[in-house]
Amino acid sequence: MDPEYRFSHKHILGLADLSVADIEAVLQTAGSFKEISSRAIKKVPTLRGKTIINFFFEPSTRTRLSFEVAAKRMSADTFNISNSGSSTVKGETLIDTARNLAAMNPDCIILRHPCSGSARLLAEHINASVINAGDGTHEHPSQGLLDLMTVQEAKGGITGLKIAIIGDIAHSRVAHSNIIGFSKMGASVTVSGPATLIPPGIEDLGAQVSRSVMEAVDGADVIMALRIQKERQQDPLFPSLREYAKFFGVSQKVVDAAKPEAIIMHPGPINRGVELDPKLADGNRSVILEQVTNGVAVRMALIYLIMGGD
Repeated sequence: MDPEYRFSHKHILGLADLSVADIEAVLQTAGSFKEISSRAIKKVPTLRGKTIINFFFEPSTRTRLSFEVAAKRMSADTFNISNSGSSTVKGETLIDTARNLAAMNPDCIILRHPCSGSARLLAEHINASVINAGDGTHEHPSQGLLDLMTVQEAKGGITGLKIAIIGDIAHSRVAHSNIIGFSKMGASVTVSGPATLIPPGIEDLGAQVSRSVMEAVDGADVIMALRIQKERQQDPLFPSLREYAKFFGVSQKVVDAAKPEAIIMHPGPINRGVELDPKLADGNRSVILEQVTNGVAVRMALIYLIMGGD
């Protein structure tokens, strides 16, 4: 990395906004922070006196807790707000709520929201830094970055790899961030799923589309299964979960079509037996729990970097 490089972003809104050098900086910083989580005392004073608000309008286990753990391991003060516990249920707009939060002078607001573009809207109206923890079907940048870190650790690099992403591409902000991130870092990305779950124009992000799962995973170094997001589907987009599992679920037969050393990923939560065979999720080629571990390190890095860490 260029010794004169400096991470200059105030907000993390999407991987589309980050350069290759930015991504490399995040991954390098996350690698140095990862060691903290293995210590007997998992805390450093890096962000003592800083205030971080987790503002989640949608359910979350991994992302919300991971951001909170990341902030606390760097000694920041953290506060959690959910949609049901905020004044938005009384009719207050997102911007009004954010402005009231900003009046309390937090250093960073981490937002998850069901509407695409919500994080960018928030960033335009407040002075605090904003991290997008997932906005509708748009992007999930921290997930994309932790997936890059996991693949880099498992494979020793990213350039030249083939990444196969299988499932609900249309509603997956994870898929969008991963397509952007892996393409920027020199990998090729192929997506596959039911035709009703492949959005038009997905090739513009850098992905190739395959209607056949077996074709998509042929020669793949990484297989990533995605959850069927029924909560975002207005109408049934495939006949049944059983039929989906039969034709698009990642099974041993599917994995056998990839490279022998291919790894298996999933952003969670997993619908076992639907998008991924339970034996594969728990098998020795799965790096799903490594993704969770790396999530803390990546989110530590993001918070640190946008707050002016050197």
